[in-house]
Amino acid sequence: MKPNINKYFIILAIAAASLAGCAKQLEEYNPGGTTSDAVYSTPEGFETLVNAAYTYNRWWYGKEEGYSIAEMGTDIWTSGTGDKYPDITNYNNLQASNTVMSGLWKQLYAAINLCNAGITRIDKAGLTEDKKKVRNAELHFLRAFYYWHIVETWGGVNFTLEETSGAVTTANRTPVEKFYTQIFADLDVAVNNLPVTTTDYGRVTKPAAEAFLARMYLTRGMNQQAADMADKVINNYSFALLPKYADLWRMDNLQNKEVIWAVNYMKNLVFDDRTDATLFPNGHSRGANNGHLMFAMKYDDLPGMQRDVLNQRPFNRYMPTLFLLNLFNDKADARYQASFKQAWLCNNLKTAPAGMKLGDTAVFCSKDVLPATTKYRLYDKNAVYNSEGGGNDRTHYVSLQKFDDPTRASLNEEQSARDAFIIRLAEMYLIAAEAQFNLSNAAKAADYINVIRKRAAIPGQEAAMEITAADISLDFILDERARELAGEQLRWFDLKRTGKLGERIALHNPDAAKYFQSFHTVRPIPQNQIDAVSNKEEFKQNDKYN
Repeated sequence: MKPNINKYFIILAIAAASLAGCAKQLEEYNPGGTTSDAVYSTPEGFETLVNAAYTYNRWWYGKEEGYSIAEMGTDIWTSGTGDKYPDITNYNNLQASNTVMSGLWKQLYAAINLCNAGITRIDKAGLTEDKKKVRNAELHFLRAFYYWHIVETWGGVNFTLEETSGAVTTANRTPVEKFYTQIFADLDVAVNNLPVTTTDYGRVTKPAAEAFLARMYLTRGMNQQAADMADKVINNYSFALLPKYADLWRMDNLQNKEVIWAVNYMKNLVFDDRTDATLFPNGHSRGANNGHLMFAMKYDDLPGMQRDVLNQRPFNRYMPTLFLLNLFNDKADARYQASFKQAWLCNNLKTAPAGMKLGDTAVFCSKDVLPATTKYRLYDKNAVYNSEGGGNDRTHYVSLQKFDDPTRASLNEEQSARDAFIIRLAEMYLIAAEAQFNLSNAAKAADYINVIRKRAAIPGQEAAMEITAADISLDFILDERARELAGEQLRWFDLKRTGKLGERIALHNPDAAKYFQSFHTVRPIPQNQIDAVSNKEEFKQNDKYN
């Protein structure tokens, strides 16, 4: 039985939380002690702490909550019929009662408290000096990583570097600048002490810390530093863009040379993070990677179709904006076919129209206006989107397929063992390009983007994909980030970083434009946190939220 030794911060009370099963190669020691002092003072027990600190990534990456906060409410996604949180997706009456906000707040502060505990206690853990240096660097990196999610999501909220071990009834309001001062300090420890490689897939490494540091430099407008650090990751290590964009998403190719850091989910789903009374009592209600559920349209009640593993279990949560689909030149850019599913092939003759055979097209969705047909069910631009570009048919649409998992054991299986990529090499090219553009080096920016676009070109279309300095603008770079990174849990942060969130929603997402206001660049602090504190005059709700 796992000991309840991980206490986490929810402002009013520190609740006991079991240490979770960790990543594929991150083995967890399971001692019989019941107190944090006893467990953390041994090398084996301290390894448990560090491994557990990684598991909080699983509450964000590959999960509905993380997709909602990091991808929705932008220019490239709108609500499908099954969207559980349209208040986040379209800002319609987004309030402090939203359960995504309270759930992720709780988990992120739990992660921070565990990192603080480890950093404070590491000298007494009995580790060898070499091991202590690496584990300390990992904890500093993770604290920086989690604090970035907190400060960008909620702004200048509670900040502490101390382990919390008892009831807490007050919270502070800390300026954003102080968060970033600490993020950079923590990343300095990480970059200078992490190993270049690891045999434990899922642990952070020196190049992963440098890649995240490049992202942070760009976020804070430190463009030369961002360009230099991104360049270092591109040139100094063995990472490489895969020759074919589609190969990134193959289930048999997840640990590939383009991935700098990932949340890794286990093939044996029992040991992933789904709630289990014995193995993971504080786990996620769904567990593992859920991306395959979120973006699939409703197909299994259409003629010639039935639910199967290949076509996924359709939760129908999110649909692409017409703007996102139109960003692609699908005659030249292979990323369109690799990223999106347009055709569903007949797998059910019982409901198939006369003359349709197994494997024939049963359903086709398109971003274009197409001639009517009786051969199969057609959902084209005019059927799916209204004249303003907003959603019309929110049940049937071109569907993101990056996260599909045809290896699941059954057609209703919610969990996927697909790893969730957090940082991959393509982002470094895009960071370098944006930084160079901000430094007035448009030609250099174009060079970096052309590397990405050359890889993306359909054979024979390389010239059509090449751009010049004259094509480069901040909007073009954001368009390119959408083409390359759609769905990868970065978009909201990208638009906020560039000051383009409101502008691009107004231009490209009419569903959200009706409700978006300037104060939405931070999210509401969970109401249960506001209610819990005793210093309410100091710790107030973010502006304009109820």
